[in-house]
Amino acid sequence: MVKALSLTTALALAVGLTAGAASAQVNLTTATASPGSIVNVTTHHLARVAAERGIANLQVQDGATLTNTVLDVAEGRLDMSEAPMILPFLLSRALGPYSAVGEERGAELASSLRALYPFNAGGFGLFAMESANIDSWDDIAGKTIFNGPPRGAALTNARQAVMLAAGLQDGEDYTGFQVNWGQLQSLLTDGSMDAFVFPTVHPSDRVILMQSAGDVVIVSTPREVYESEAYQRIFNFPGNIPIEIPVEDMGYSDGIRITQADDGIYRAMGTAFATVVRADMDYQLAYDLTAAHIETLDELRASTPYAANAGHGILDQRLSGFCGNNQLLYHPGAVAAWEDRGYEVPDCAEPPM
Repeated sequence: MVKALSLTTALALAVGLTAGAASAQVNLTTATASPGSIVNVTTHHLARVAAERGIANLQVQDGATLTNTVLDVAEGRLDMSEAPMILPFLLSRALGPYSAVGEERGAELASSLRALYPFNAGGFGLFAMESANIDSWDDIAGKTIFNGPPRGAALTNARQAVMLAAGLQDGEDYTGFQVNWGQLQSLLTDGSMDAFVFPTVHPSDRVILMQSAGDVVIVSTPREVYESEAYQRIFNFPGNIPIEIPVEDMGYSDGIRITQADDGIYRAMGTAFATVVRADMDYQLAYDLTAAHIETLDELRASTPYAANAGHGILDQRLSGFCGNNQLLYHPGAVAAWEDRGYEVPDCAEPPM
C-alpha cells in the first residue's frame, strides 16, 4: 500500500513541514492505541522522525482496535500497525478473534507479517487506593476489580496474573469488572472499583491520575511467586515477557507506595509488542524506518517519563518476546538496520534467506 506522492502533493506536504524538515517521499498508513499509552507514543515518535528525515509521511489512526489492524496489515489494507505479539500467534492458528479466518488462511496471513522493532506495554500490576486496604494480591478476595476490556488478551492475562499470584478466580473469589479502555479514566477516580489489574509502564499516567483522588498502592508480584516454576511457564506463551524494574527507577514520589517488592525490584508479567509491516514492504523503506527508530532512541526515551521503561532497543529474545512459540520474524531491512548499528538480532527471529 506504499504509494508514491504526486509532484503536487509532495510540494504541498513540503510547504506544510516545519523549517528544515525534508518532505517525505511516500505515504504510509499506520494504526496505534489510544493517546497516553506507550504504544501511541512509540507510533507518533516514528511518524515525526520519519517525516523529518524525508523517509515517509505516516498517516496515524489513533485509538485503533489492534486485533483488527494487525489483520488489516496482513491483508494489505494498512501498511503498518503496532501489534501485541500474541496477535500474530493467534492469527497463525486462527484462534480467538481470528477463528473465522480459518487455519490455512490464518497461517498464510500470519506468515506475511514482519517486525521492524520490539518494545513492551509494561507489566500487569495490582493498583488500589490506600483507603481500600489492599497490600497484597490475596487482599482482593471478595472485592470488585477492573481487569480489562470485555474481550481480548488483556483480560485473559489480567485474570491469569491474579490466579498465579493469589489463586483467585474471577467470578468466584472476586468480581471482575470489564469496560473498554476509554472508560477506565473515570473509574480510576470515582471510587466505584476496589482495585485495578492492568498492564502499564512506569511512572504510569493512570496511577498518577488515581493519585488525584488519594494515596495509591502498587502491588508487585512477590519474588517467590514470580520465580516459581508455574509463573515462569507463562513466559513460554507468545506475548508474555518478564518485567523487572528497580523500584527507585519507577519514577514515583510521595503518595504512591509499592508493596511486595522487599528486595527493591518490581516484578510483573509483561506484554510484548512489535511494530509490524508486511513482508513485501520495500527493503530500503523498512531499513530507513528502522534506522530512524534506532538512531533516535534517546529522544524516544526522553519523550515521556515512562518511555525509559518500555524496552525500546532491547532485542534479547526472552525480554523482547521473540522466538520460541512466537513465529513472528523481523523484516530483512530491519535486521540490516539493527546489525549495521551494532545490535545482535537473534538468529531465530531472522527471516529465511
